[in-house]
Amino acid sequence: MASTSDIRNGLCIRYNHDIYKIIEFLHVKPGKGPAFVRTKLRSVTTGKVIDNTFSAGHKIEDVRVETHQFQYLYNEGDTFHFMNTDDYTQITLQKDTLDAPDLLKEGEVVTVIMNAEEGMMPLSVEMPASVILEVAHTEPGVKGNTATNAMKPATMETGATVMVPLFINEGDKIKVETEKGTYKERVKE
Repeated sequence: MASTSDIRNGLCIRYNHDIYKIIEFLHVKPGKGPAFVRTKLRSVTTGKVIDNTFSAGHKIEDVRVETHQFQYLYNEGDTFHFMNTDDYTQITLQKDTLDAPDLLKEGEVVTVIMNAEEGMMPLSVEMPASVILEVAHTEPGVKGNTATNAMKPATMETGATVMVPLFINEGDKIKVETEKGTYKERVKE
């Protein structure tokens, strides 16, 4: 058992019959009344983010988790196959446990959070902050059309649809922010 003084970013706790990861916290000591800790928690099973306030000294149940690097191999329908980059063991995860499965391309390395207390059961997958993908199909780009913020849809090599600026053409490589699935910049190679 831990207390609110042990709260830090990245700590996984058991709360409301689920496992949550602390993504933000703030210790508050008001002039009147007792101190408390305001937290933002993300469920590692559903990805849902909630706000919660713990009173100072409140006991919390921390969960021992381990993170491992896994390489994405391929998918069969809604089943995605990954390989541990250390010992080459393979695991399969369902599509609903992934945050942005349509942005995963073969060979991409992701971080898998596993519950060490329950036989290394995978809890969630953390994608890299951004991925580089090739544009498979889009309307032809117009040279010099960089002054406005007009966007057009583009289909990536993975099948994802991303809104891109008008000057992007088929075959261009772009950086896509995985959290929001948005265009970040064009990549020159």
